Formats: sequence, structure tokens, C-alpha cells
Amino acid sequence: MKDPTSSAAAGDSTPLAPEAGVEISKPVEHKILKLDAERIRSSVARLTSNSIEGLEGLSSELQALQKFLKSEVERVQGEIESALAGIKIIIDTIAPWKNTPVSPPPGTRALRAGPAANIEPAHPRK
Repeated sequence: MKDPTSSAAAGDSTPLAPEAGVEISKPVEHKILKLDAERIRSSVARLTSNSIEGLEGLSSELQALQKFLKSEVERVQGEIESALAGIKIIIDTIAPWKNTPVSPPPGTRALRAGPAANIEPAHPRK
């Protein structure tokens, strides 16, 4: 009995039956498809593992950034509250001066403002 592959390889001129060609190509195609499937699976596994590791790293970086931003928000809010408390103290201290008329105490001369404030008035000559 002749092996169909050996006769084709030896250059035998007898054509193969169509059924025999189908039988031979099916295992070869199946083997090629299986190899392609394995390559695709390994590529997908490698790419997804890299992607998952990258996403996990990014997620941890984002969590650290969120924690930092939260602490900065709390710090800035504390500084704002402190500044507002200081402004309130200043306003409370200045408020009574706003309603008090400025007049010199009895027996003192009036104050002058401006560049001539420090010049003594001329005494009348006798």
C-alpha cells in the first residue's frame, strides 16, 4: 500500500483523490490553528498581565495622590479658618473706634495733619 504523501513527494504523477487531500489538510490546518491560538493566548495573557499591573500601579498612585490632596485641603481650610479668626479679632478691635468722634481732649491744641503737622505755630510779636 502506497502512502499518499510519499508518492506526492517522490513526484508520482498519479493524482491524489480529493477525499485524501481533504483528510491530509485537515490535520495540518488543525495543527496550524492550534499553534495560532496558542500564540494569541500567550500574547493576550502577556499583554493583559502588563496592563493589569500597570493599572494596579496607576490605581495605587491615584490613591496616594487622593490622600495627599485630602490632607492639603484640610491644611488650607485650617489656615483659612485661622486667617478669618484673626480678621474677626481685628474687626472687633477696630469697630469701637469707627463710631468714636475724634476730638482733642480739653486743654490740648488741635492736631494738624499733612506736611506742616510738625511745624510750630509762629508766636505773635510783641
